[in-house]
Amino acid sequence: MLFHKLAATVFGIGYLGKGVGTIAAFFACICWYLLWAGKYPPVIPSILVTLVITALGIWSGNKVEPIWGKDHGRVVIDEVAGMFVSLLFVPVTLPYVITAFILFRFFDILKPLFIKRLEALRGGWGVMADDLLAGVYANIILQLIVWLNLLNVKI
Repeated sequence: MLFHKLAATVFGIGYLGKGVGTIAAFFACICWYLLWAGKYPPVIPSILVTLVITALGIWSGNKVEPIWGKDHGRVVIDEVAGMFVSLLFVPVTLPYVITAFILFRFFDILKPLFIKRLEALRGGWGVMADDLLAGVYANIILQLIVWLNLLNVKI
């Protein structure tokens, strides 16, 4: 069980108190940036890392939910997975990472466009799915920003 508590809380970040979702998302940005700063992340490794974190989040979410309750605030691995989805296929530069962070937190906190409904899923899926969809929405907007920047369109 210790393994699942460590995974779900991302090495204890979930125990820090208020704002742990933001802290976990920021931690994810730092990790992503340190892995692939200054370039596009390699497609296969970045997808694999994201899938492994997602699978671990579903598994650990299923294990800690009976103890802590549904989508407990300590569980922040979902923020890491969602943040990684936000950053997929995007050049890893500070402006893009910061933009991804802001967009992801916007969608994760406000939960528009069916994101809120995904929390109703059972177990680890309910923990992870809303953050993954928030990451997808953030990524779509970020892809548009990258594309516009490639075209030298001023925004």
